[in-house]
Amino acid sequence: MSATTSLKIETRHEELDRVAAAVEEMAEREGWPPELGYRVTLVVEELVVNVVNHGHDGGVHDIEITLVSEPDALTIEITDDGRPFDPLNDAPEPDLDSLLEDRPVGGLGIHLVRTMMDEMHYRREQNRNHTTLIARRGE
Repeated sequence: MSATTSLKIETRHEELDRVAAAVEEMAEREGWPPELGYRVTLVVEELVVNVVNHGHDGGVHDIEITLVSEPDALTIEITDDGRPFDPLNDAPEPDLDSLLEDRPVGGLGIHLVRTMMDEMHYRREQNRNHTTLIARRGE
C-alpha cells in the first residue's frame, strides 16, 4: 500500500521549515527508518534551496513536492518553473581531491543528492523542471 504527501511552497527560505515538517510527519506515519528520514529531508532541502537561490531572477514562484511512500521504495518529485537545470548533466563535478581548505565553498549539494539516492531522473516538461528521486527501503 502506498501513501502520498504533496506540498506546494513558495521560493522563500522560510518555507524550509514546512518542508522538513512534512517529511518528518510522513516518515513517522509510514514508519521509515530514521536513516531514510534523514536522507530524504537532506536531499529535498538541498534541491529546494538550489531552486530558491538559483532558479529565478527574482519574484516569488511555486515549488511542488510530492512524496510517495511504498513498501519497497520512496519516490520524491520536485517540480518548479525556474530556469532549466538538469542536475545530472548541468551540475559541475565537485572537487573531491583537493584539501578541504583549498576547495571553494559550495558545490557539493548535487553530489550529495546523487550519492544519497538510489535513482535520480530529470526532465523538462511544459516549462517546468521535474526532478525525481528514488530511495529504496532496504529494511
